[in-house]
Amino acid sequence: MSPRAVLELVALAAIWGASFLFMRIAAPEFGPAMLIEIRVAIAALFLSGWLALRGEFGALQGRLRDLAVLGAMNSALPFSLFAFATLSLPAGLSSVLNATVPLFVVAIGFLWLRERLAPVRLLGLVIGFAGVLVLVGHKLTLTADRTAVLAGLSAAACYGFSSHYTKRRLGGLTPLAIAAGSQIAASIVLLPVALAALPAQVPSTAAFACAALLGVVCTGVAYVLFFRLLRGVGAARASTVTFLIPIFGMTWGYLFLDERLPLQAIAGAAVVLFGTLLVARGSRAPAPAPLPTAACPQSPPRVAP
Repeated sequence: MSPRAVLELVALAAIWGASFLFMRIAAPEFGPAMLIEIRVAIAALFLSGWLALRGEFGALQGRLRDLAVLGAMNSALPFSLFAFATLSLPAGLSSVLNATVPLFVVAIGFLWLRERLAPVRLLGLVIGFAGVLVLVGHKLTLTADRTAVLAGLSAAACYGFSSHYTKRRLGGLTPLAIAAGSQIAASIVLLPVALAALPAQVPSTAAFACAALLGVVCTGVAYVLFFRLLRGVGAARASTVTFLIPIFGMTWGYLFLDERLPLQAIAGAAVVLFGTLLVARGSRAPAPAPLPTAACPQSPPRVAP
């Protein structure tokens, strides 16, 4: 890759890694549903305007049902689950749970679509999920933390499902159309839940700033960067951002929230990433990349919440 592409890749990982920091700060004040409603609504406005400027808005007609399913399974539900997880889990730990998405992509492809599972990918799955147990082993004594870990893994599973669903049902749309359409759908699907869970007190200025950054930077601007990478270096190389996100997630948590993960968690994170690397590279044909809120070659790969 060119130096510019490398810089863009690192910038994208830094932005998506920061999303866990922003959720960790804002979710306790807004509540998970309202925070994510704000995020997807801002992203929907940003991406819809971009789509309209490119004259591609008409491409969404006739695809509303599929986009509604994708919006729910790839944005509204997993975003909310990760926001819930950050109520009790450190931002860095949540970002590592997000890195299990490729493991779920392969596992769901094998169980649902009967895709061939090469031995090295099976080994990667075993190592990756074993790493999750190591990663969260020190958390499993607390009920709230167990629930948060389960929420994070469920969100990653949603992204794994969405990757296959997009490939099968929305392959004819451009990445931008999928991103914009899914965000519009997500904001509509989540709105009743968000209104039913309004915060008891007006959130702080810092919480509002984090919510705005989630929508504008971590979704809108991040898509611009990701689409540039897709065009410039291809989906396979662009999807390697998955391996960088936890590094930034843990770094931002340490710098701004004074999060200090125990050695066991750091060791578990390394095992998870190694297993994910085996899964991603364990076949001649690359696995379908998990979708970004939009998160695939035909559609944008999902690598972050």
